[in-house]
This record gives sequence, C-alpha cells and structure tokens, in this order.
Amino acid sequence: MSTQNHAQDAQDRYFMMLAIEQAKQGLYTTRPNPAVGCVIVQAEEVIGQGFHPKAGAPHAEVFALKEAGTRAANATAYVTLEPCSHTGRTPPCALALIDAGVKRVVVAGLDPNPQVAGRGVRLLEQAGIEVKVGVLTAQAEALNRGFLKAMRTQMPYVRLKIATSLDGRTAMASGESKWITSTAAREDVQKLRAQSGVIITGSETVVADDPRLNVRSNQLGVAPEQIPEPMVVVLDRRQRLTPSPHSEYQLCRRPDTLYWRTDDLTALLKKLVSKYQCYDILVEAGAGVTGSFLSQQLVDELIVYQAPCLLGAEARPMVDFNPLSLAQQLRFDVHSHEQIGSDIKLVLLPL
Repeated sequence: MSTQNHAQDAQDRYFMMLAIEQAKQGLYTTRPNPAVGCVIVQAEEVIGQGFHPKAGAPHAEVFALKEAGTRAANATAYVTLEPCSHTGRTPPCALALIDAGVKRVVVAGLDPNPQVAGRGVRLLEQAGIEVKVGVLTAQAEALNRGFLKAMRTQMPYVRLKIATSLDGRTAMASGESKWITSTAAREDVQKLRAQSGVIITGSETVVADDPRLNVRSNQLGVAPEQIPEPMVVVLDRRQRLTPSPHSEYQLCRRPDTLYWRTDDLTALLKKLVSKYQCYDILVEAGAGVTGSFLSQQLVDELIVYQAPCLLGAEARPMVDFNPLSLAQQLRFDVHSHEQIGSDIKLVLLPL
C-alpha cells in the first residue's frame, strides 16, 4: 500500500469513527429504524454532521447536508449505513447527496434492507460519485445488530439478561430477590431496555415480582419520554394471567402487553419481526423461560450481572437446564467483562 493510500485509509477511519459517534446519539430513539450517523468533510475539516433521531424524522445525511450548506459540493460524506434509495416517510438520501454535489461517499456497510440492498451505492456511482464501502464495518454494525439480523434472516437479535449470585442463584427459595445486584447494575439494565423493541418475561415472574419492565432512567442522555416504550410479551401457556385495567399486576393493566400461550418461541420471534417490526429483544425472566431460550439456541447474547454474594444450595437456580452429559453443555465466548458498582458484568456469545 502506498503512503498516500495508507494516509487516506487512516483519514477515512478517523472520520467514520466520528460518524459512528453521531449515530450513537440516536441509539435509544430510532426504533424501528437503525441508528445512523453522517459526517461531511471538506479539506480535512468537518463541515456538517448529523444523526437520525427517530422514525419519520429526517435521516442523518439530511441534517449533515443542511449544516454543510453549499460547502458540501466536492466534499466527502461518511455514512455509517448505506444511504437509502427509496422514498418512505422521507426522501431518498442517496439523491440528496447527489443533489448536493458530494464527490465521494464512504460507507461503513451496505444496508441489507431489501428496499435498499446496494441500490443506494449504485445510484451514487451512476451519478459519478466515488464510493468506498467497508470502513469500520464491525463497529458500525454493532449499533444495529437487531435491525441488520432481522433484514438478513427475518429473526430478531435476542439478548438474555440474568442477575445472579456467585453460586448461580437468582432468588431465595421463598422467591425473595430484591435486590441481589447493585443500583449501578440495575441502572445498566436500563440501557438494555432502552435499545429493545420488546421485553419478554414469563407469567411466573409477573406473579412473583409484579415488574414494570419499563424505561425510567434519567441517566441515558435522553429523556425517558423520548424513548419508545418497549412492548412487553408475557409467556403464559398455562393462561394464568388475564389483561384487565383492574388487574393486581402492572403488566396486565397495560393494554399493549402481548400474551403468548404456546411453546413455539421461534414463531413468536418471527412474529415480533414481521408484524411488530421489533428487531431487538430482551429476555428478563425466570429459570424456566431462560432455559427454554438457551436450550433452543435462540439467544444471540447472554448478559450476566454477577453479585459478590452467596445464596446457598436451596436458592433458585439461574437456568432450568439439565444436560445429561458434558457433551450437551452450552458453552460461550466471553465477549467482554467489566465491573459495574460492586458487580461483574459478563457479555457472552454462544459458541
């Protein structure tokens, strides 16, 4: 690689990282749309930047072009996801870049949405614009795992969260469980909820804990009322629960709670994508539901908050899963680990 090409690649990575930082600002508010950022650069100076704040609002490129104004002519645009080529609730961003006279577009990754899927890049190239695809792709895609997986497979990205003791227990035998983990860990869970279109729980959890499963943190950088409230699905094949404004359980008083009465979790996940456009799923449930998702290999990411305490052999286990041999064990790769408050947070990816 020539020195000039190496310098260009380094510059492209730098400005794409700035675009990714822009995209992060919409992480909790864009559902069901992906979080996208755009930075426009002229002579190594950022002249415009923007992000997509929510569905129905202008896309990142529009905000960045507006800030750049006429200086966008002959500039380079850095976009974290392929510019759209279709007219939805907003006009095509590829055409906006063409009309602004941008001479070069650097894209982190192609959009697998069938309505785009390479057409945005082709539009730009047909207009004589130089296009480079594949800069910081993994970092950009990490912001939109659910959207990208759903577009590619019609299945959502499933995160399963467990709060446990050192000996793998989630509650006392009596059901007492508030609180095993620290305030800081529970605050971190709010981030998971805020980026989820759906939270799945079980009827056992509803009866035992009467959870709200909502987003209520004021520490997310976005006011809670600006975050789309995640839909809640209660797995209730025994039909223990009934929706009613007068129910003793908070989730049953919510008119938008969905009750799933069968064992077919794959059908549920497919329906959440196709009917409700929910691409990021968070499972917060007891050992039975947790075991079902894990044993059926429906979990993309296991998130464990482990408190430095012991609850003993009679306490409730974190997973109802009983392999008959080591060959049937479920193994994971440790993607990340960090201390949050007094607890350890492990992010694990199935092998």
